[in-house]
Amino acid sequence: MLSKIFWPLLIVCVAASAALAQDPTKVEPKHYKLGFENEHVQVVYVHYGPHEKSGIHDHPGGVVVYVTEGHLKFTDANGKTTEVFAKPGEARWFAPFKHRVENLEDKAFDAVYVGVKTKTSVKVE
Repeated sequence: MLSKIFWPLLIVCVAASAALAQDPTKVEPKHYKLGFENEHVQVVYVHYGPHEKSGIHDHPGGVVVYVTEGHLKFTDANGKTTEVFAKPGEARWFAPFKHRVENLEDKAFDAVYVGVKTKTSVKVE
């Protein structure tokens, strides 16, 4: 009887923790602060101190706007690395992907990430 309850409950708990583990505002609150969220977007304030690294996480696809200059290294779930040189005011689109981030600079880095959660149609009159 216990196994009939235990295994389904364990599966639900593991699935729920995996879903939460991907949200950077939940697993990396030191680096990601929720600014605004609704059913369409998630606005996240991003801050990395000098040489700080994140854990693995993902975001919905969206736009990041760099507030400060920075040199960052992104490592995807397969271990592939990409370096980004950010300039203040520059904006880039990122498709959703699991990754970790490392600030390669001796100074702090700040950005704002706007993740698009749903496809919406806008009626223009």
